[in-house]
Amino acid sequence: MSLLSEAIAKTAPSFTGELLQPADAGYEAARKVHNGLIDKRPALIARCRGMADVADAVALARELKLEVAVRGGGHNVAGRATVDGGLMIDLSPMKGIHVDAKTRTARAQGGVTWAEYNRETQLHGLATTGGVVSSTGIAGLTLGGGLGWLMGKHGLALDNLLSVDLVTAGGKVMRASADENPDLFWAVRGGGGNFGVVTSFEFRTHPVGPMITGGLVAHPFDRARDVLRFFRDVTARLPDELMVFGGLIHAPDGSGTKLAAMVVCHCGPLEAGSAAVRPIKEFGSPALDAIGPMPYAQMNSMLDAAYPKGALNYWKSSFLSRLDDDAIDRLVDAFAKCPTPMGQLLLEHFHGAAVRVGPGDTAFPHRKEGYNLVVLSEWMDKAIYDRCVAWARNTYAAMEPFAAAGRYVNYLGDDEAGDASAAAYGPNYRRLQQLKAKYDPGNFFHMNQNIRPLV
Repeated sequence: MSLLSEAIAKTAPSFTGELLQPADAGYEAARKVHNGLIDKRPALIARCRGMADVADAVALARELKLEVAVRGGGHNVAGRATVDGGLMIDLSPMKGIHVDAKTRTARAQGGVTWAEYNRETQLHGLATTGGVVSSTGIAGLTLGGGLGWLMGKHGLALDNLLSVDLVTAGGKVMRASADENPDLFWAVRGGGGNFGVVTSFEFRTHPVGPMITGGLVAHPFDRARDVLRFFRDVTARLPDELMVFGGLIHAPDGSGTKLAAMVVCHCGPLEAGSAAVRPIKEFGSPALDAIGPMPYAQMNSMLDAAYPKGALNYWKSSFLSRLDDDAIDRLVDAFAKCPTPMGQLLLEHFHGAAVRVGPGDTAFPHRKEGYNLVVLSEWMDKAIYDRCVAWARNTYAAMEPFAAAGRYVNYLGDDEAGDASAAAYGPNYRRLQQLKAKYDPGNFFHMNQNIRPLV
């Protein structure tokens, strides 16, 4: 019997989830993550059902000297949720959610997606900032930052964290909050999966909806420069309740028709929302106007179809120092060359509560009003891989003169030059390295956007 088989036989009797090897039923489905470009084969997948299973999986990896990757929702574009020849700790079976409407808090396990979380919180008319694609897991998005439709009013997902439970590299079970292990709590709010496997999250929730004002408006591509200039002007004076993202996209019918679009969400009363979005609806002659009252849960899932599981994805991303006319011209010229009808150039605007937090108050340092650019190359046909990757790289290079120093860690790819994590964390990086040395000195958790321990 191999060492792996012996270790599994010893662990299996008390393990309440599944321990899957490559020949086992369910392995092929379990090993796949959202990005179809990622094709890794773990030696073992530990599909955990609770914190004790996670602790056993960590111990198993240590005993077998296997590299560890941790999967929550599996959306990370760089494929950090899986590993070749190592052990995947798969939290996706961990779906527990409890909402306390009286205290306006919610606790959710690490395998929960935002769609599942919203379904429970919206029963009580409550919500937490949670991404813009509802099939994304709460874990990875929150630990790396957590932008979303509510961040102008209620801050990032991580700004709404009250506590986390986690299993450390040494197998220790810990809780982190403002009062308990506060240094660890600071680190996990932006530091990703570097400090342990977070098995549950306690969030603050807010009264939202269930009906809000939101949707998408799209204009013909020949008006793209005017649309992006209008978008720039609108975002210069937004109330906290209104989020507006802009971008250059393709029509959802697969025709390849290029469009200039804005997506909006106003999380306040419907009457105020209607007034706030009126200038956006009245601008120009849109090819499509789908802005109006809708359930918040629908708003949060509206873009899901544009990011199907298994599609091939290659992204580049950076905050912008400015969005002047020259930057807009370069974006439009670059998008005209996009080779895939699923490609997009997105401008995610930060303002309001998300930027009224000090850069050092959490590990996430990006607290200036402005734009995050996502060069999103997505396609289905493997034959056009080279063209799609080249377009993303060329577009990113063309926008480098307008790039700010910061990077959003959740969007970093797997082919970054230098120490991309240092760029993502900026002034907070050294403190994160010190805390990594305290909680994971051997860098056991390194199959992530890694923070190397300070030695």
